[in-house]
Amino acid sequence: MTARLFSLLVLLLIGGAAGLIWADANTASDGLIDVLIGLLVGACLWWLLDVWRGLRVLAWLRRESDELPTHWGLWGQVVDRVHRLLRDRDRALAQSDQRLRDFLSAIQASPNGVVLLDAQGAIEFCNQTAAQQLGLEPQRDHLQRIGNLIRDPVFAAYMQHGDSDSAIVIAGRNHSPERPVRISVQRHAYDQGKQLLLTRDVTALEQAEAMRRDFVANVSHEIRTPLTVLSGFVETLQTLALSDEERSRYLALMASQAQRMQSLVADLLTLSRLEGSPEPGLGVALTVADWLRRCEEEARALSDQLTRGGAAQQLRVGHAIDLSHAVVLGDARELQSALSNLLSNAVRYTPAGGSIEVWAQPMPDGSLSLSVRDSGPGMAAEHLPRLTERFYRIDRSRSRESGGTGLGLAIVKHVMQRHGGSLNISSQLGQGSCFTLLLPPQRWRSGD
Repeated sequence: MTARLFSLLVLLLIGGAAGLIWADANTASDGLIDVLIGLLVGACLWWLLDVWRGLRVLAWLRRESDELPTHWGLWGQVVDRVHRLLRDRDRALAQSDQRLRDFLSAIQASPNGVVLLDAQGAIEFCNQTAAQQLGLEPQRDHLQRIGNLIRDPVFAAYMQHGDSDSAIVIAGRNHSPERPVRISVQRHAYDQGKQLLLTRDVTALEQAEAMRRDFVANVSHEIRTPLTVLSGFVETLQTLALSDEERSRYLALMASQAQRMQSLVADLLTLSRLEGSPEPGLGVALTVADWLRRCEEEARALSDQLTRGGAAQQLRVGHAIDLSHAVVLGDARELQSALSNLLSNAVRYTPAGGSIEVWAQPMPDGSLSLSVRDSGPGMAAEHLPRLTERFYRIDRSRSRESGGTGLGLAIVKHVMQRHGGSLNISSQLGQGSCFTLLLPPQRWRSGD
């Protein structure tokens, strides 16, 4: 304000001085009038200058000029204050835009799907996860009604009358009976009729729940059978007068059923331990020769027991190279269990007089292969993908007669997965079967 008044006084003085000079130069004129005219001219100049400065500020405020007007006095203070406010506003808008971009990036990275619908059910926003799960295209389907894009009757009924506190499960993108895809959808209302849809892939959860139900049912069934037999024998022993020979026979059958239950519980505990413990490290070495020798001894003992009175099975263990110094790096107990399970199955399903061959050899990719081949009845191709499922049996009655629990191959698969390897199965009806353990190169050393 002081500068503004100072500038006015300066122009008035200049105008008054110019009037006096004019009056001195023209003796015929009235000096007072000349001074007043000079003052008036100075005031007009000051006003025009002030208007020009104000117009520059107005043009800058209207964004007609990008150049910041530099002024002193009142207009300079106005420009400074407005510029500061605009700068603070731009900074706040930039921060708000960045937060919005971060929020949208976080939603895009979310493992759950997010869909925003307006009051008419049109898509305002859809992240990539939801698009993948529901078969949407974010760009193409923007502002399209979601009911026209997802035709599932369950979804349509849910959007019309469903309770927002509950979720529904519908078929997801690329769903098929062979490879099911199940998506959970839950909606939440907000902001005067708008809706938020949250989606989640629950395929694995539903499969795990189905496996859990089947597992409980199978365990219950497997344990109930020997318990029923034991109960019957106990009741018989308690109520009937039996001879010593009959009593011994019943006790032997009871011991067999008890052993069956013990084997089942032991295998269940083994599976639980495998699933709940960390992967084995590379610090413990198991000599391949000792591994094969111990498994061969167990297999021969079981073979002698099962073929007592019949033709002996032919068991041969061989290897393509000298493995006397070769070692396997991993959990010795787990690896022993895996190979023993394969040999046990081969012995149980190979008829008397049949042959079983164990062959160890390095593969071209550096992995170690241990194959167990038998001359048993073999299996049809449709059974092979399911052999490692818990309690899966091709012939249940024959499996029980052979003493198997139905968990052996599941244990083998878990052991190989924990060691970074795999279990391969090949078989043909009437031509026997071959089960192969493959250990990756980092899990064994030739010792040469």
